[in-house]
Amino acid sequence: MAIAAETTAKTDAPPRKASREARRVQLIEATIEVLASKGYSRMTLTDVAKLAGLSHGLVNFHFETKEKLLAETLRYLSDEYRENWMAALESAGQGPAERLHAILASDFNAAICTPARLAAWCSFWGEAQSRPMYQETCGAKDLDYDAHLVALCTEICAEGGYSCDPVRAARVLRLCTEGGWLDLMTMVTPYSMAEAQATVMAAAAAFFPRHFSERGLIAVA
Repeated sequence: MAIAAETTAKTDAPPRKASREARRVQLIEATIEVLASKGYSRMTLTDVAKLAGLSHGLVNFHFETKEKLLAETLRYLSDEYRENWMAALESAGQGPAERLHAILASDFNAAICTPARLAAWCSFWGEAQSRPMYQETCGAKDLDYDAHLVALCTEICAEGGYSCDPVRAARVLRLCTEGGWLDLMTMVTPYSMAEAQATVMAAAAAFFPRHFSERGLIAVA
C-alpha cells in the first residue's frame, strides 16, 4: 500500500506543478492588461486578482508584493521578446540582409506587438521608479540585441560596399522600431502595424538601398 501511495503521489506531482505555473502566467498576463489600462503607479494587486478571476491571497502566494509581481512581469516580457527575435534569426537565411530583415520584422510579430504589451512596455519605460529594475532585468539583453544589429549591419556594409557607419545604422534602426511601437501606442489615430514595419524597412533602405526597400528585403543576385 505504501508503494501504491507513493506512486500516486509521483503521478499527481506534474499536474500540480503545471497548475501552479499556469496560475503564475495567468496573473502575469492579467498584470500586463492592468498596466495597459491603469499604468505602473496606479496598478494594484487587487486589480490584478479581479481581472484574473482569482483571489487576492493567491496573488500574494505567488508574488508576495506588487514590486515582485512587476519584476516578474518585466522578466516575462523581456524573455518573451528575446525568444521572439532569436527564433526569427534561427529561421532566417544565412545572409546578413536576410537575418537583419528577420530581426527587424520580428518586432511586429502579432504575438508580441499587441496594444496591451506595448502599453505595458511603455509603463516600464516611462516610470522613473522602474528604471533600476529595467536595467537589472533587461540591460544585458538589450546589449545583446544591439550587438546583433551592429554585427549584421557591419556584414551588410562589407558585402554591399556601403560607406555608412554600421554602429550608427544599427542605432537608427533600433530607434525606428522603438519609435514605431510608441506611435502604435500613443498616437490618437495610429497607423497600422504594417505601416510601422514599412517605416522601419524604409530606414533600412536608406542605409542599404541595394538590399532593402520599404516593402522589405530585396533579393540580391
